[in-house]
Amino acid sequence: MLNTPITLSRIDRRILRELQQDGRVSYAELARRVGLTTTPCIERVKKLEKTGIIRRYQAILDPEPLGAGLVVFVQVRLSRTSQANFEDFRSAVIKLKEVQECYLVSGNFDYLIKARVADMHAYRELLGETLLTLPSVNESTSYVVMEELKETLTLNIAD
Repeated sequence: MLNTPITLSRIDRRILRELQQDGRVSYAELARRVGLTTTPCIERVKKLEKTGIIRRYQAILDPEPLGAGLVVFVQVRLSRTSQANFEDFRSAVIKLKEVQECYLVSGNFDYLIKARVADMHAYRELLGETLLTLPSVNESTSYVVMEELKETLTLNIAD
């Protein structure tokens, strides 16, 4: 993973925008869309992969038919904020398949979790039997999503 922004050419930025929209586009079609021939396009994509700008390719699934239609955000406060507690919590939360995202944040709580489950019953189980039993968890506040307005992993890549 890169830690500092890197300067990209206009063509590289176009490649990244196209791949964010369709990661399965053929090299020939990608090259056509960005105004290159296929070989230089492949070379640029491989370089973007090698430098870590492109981390991976992934299919985006519809969560509803897969039993993960309910989104819940959970604020978690640890009993004591220490490096050991952060590491213990981190190690435990990373293993939870229902947790899609987890961030260490500043403010009135320590972590913000995004989880997906089938329904409220499944969430009650996740909260009571799992999240509240994680190392050093003192309290939590939950926010159940009633309507998803926007969800994207697409980054805004300026020209």
